[in-house]
Amino acid sequence: MKLLFLADGASVHTNKWVVSLLKKGHQIHLFSLNSFDQKAYVEFEKNFNHTVFNLTERKTILGGLNKLSYLRVVKDIKHVIKEFKPDLLHAHFATSYGMLAAKVDFHPMIISVWGYDVLHFPKRSFIHKKILEHNISKADKILSTSHMMAKETKLYTDKPIEVTPFGIDMEIFKPSDKTFPSLDRDSFIIGTAKALEDKYAIDDLIRSFTILVHRHPEKQLQLAIAGDGSSEDKLHELASSLGVTEKTVFLGRVNHRDIPDFYNSIDVFATLSLEDSFGVSVIEAGACGKPVVVTNVEGLPEVVEKDKTGYVVPKRNPEKAADAFEALLLDKSLRKEMGNAGRQRIMLHYNWDNCVDQMHNIYLDMVNKC
Repeated sequence: MKLLFLADGASVHTNKWVVSLLKKGHQIHLFSLNSFDQKAYVEFEKNFNHTVFNLTERKTILGGLNKLSYLRVVKDIKHVIKEFKPDLLHAHFATSYGMLAAKVDFHPMIISVWGYDVLHFPKRSFIHKKILEHNISKADKILSTSHMMAKETKLYTDKPIEVTPFGIDMEIFKPSDKTFPSLDRDSFIIGTAKALEDKYAIDDLIRSFTILVHRHPEKQLQLAIAGDGSSEDKLHELASSLGVTEKTVFLGRVNHRDIPDFYNSIDVFATLSLEDSFGVSVIEAGACGKPVVVTNVEGLPEVVEKDKTGYVVPKRNPEKAADAFEALLLDKSLRKEMGNAGRQRIMLHYNWDNCVDQMHNIYLDMVNKC
């Protein structure tokens, strides 16, 4: 089958979908508004092609990017369609690539919602809401990675929405004895892997860790933070002001191939986000047999079985998060029990092979109906 993907080529999620579908034998043309590393596709050169239209090099007359600038790309996509002759078009992210798909108006056409496009974009103004409604009205099928996002998307359409979870490779993310540099394996380690941005509330994680340190000065404790971002300096200052600098390790951005070793080196994984449409890092850590602590926001509770595979705590409540960490600190058997339950649950619901099979079958069904 010949698939035209309208998606961000620089996204690791796009890369995973494209590579996996290429392995299924599909021919894919990837149209991206951002440049990306093409090395991952070298072995598929017979079945993979791409177009990059870098909008950042084509500013609007107003001096910046806005949705009107996307319209300049439509003729390029129509040219790709004429030459490639796809069986199906799949746009990822409803308010950017979905807008392009709606303007091209090629069918059958699928739009996948990713998070911000349905959770925040339509709430910015009446016009933004209408843009989203128009885009998804043109789709023959709408997909969502979570039930929470599907429910939110239903506010803007009467069309059915199918949930296609973004799963993980259970052979890559699995329990292992491999360790990650800079981490003290003699300590009880709480870890996170998120961008250092305000919405992920790494400051709350540092505060909750500090509470745990004060409660148990006799314990060897370490907080491992993987990621970079605009809040990094502020978070370093916070750790210093709270007196936990020596127990806090800022690892910077960790290469995705090294992330499984990171998960396997910690005791508990934490995401205390203020917003998070789908917890990919949560299921990755869970697949490595780690109990998790997450906040009760958006898509996070969906990937955790409360009190079975981890704890769900209120956002902006370091005390409650510290309570969860303390329970896991003091009970090694509980950590093991939750970790094992987490891996089993993720194997059942988020096995990447099953997710790819589901997408493959959706494509077949769509094309066969046309």
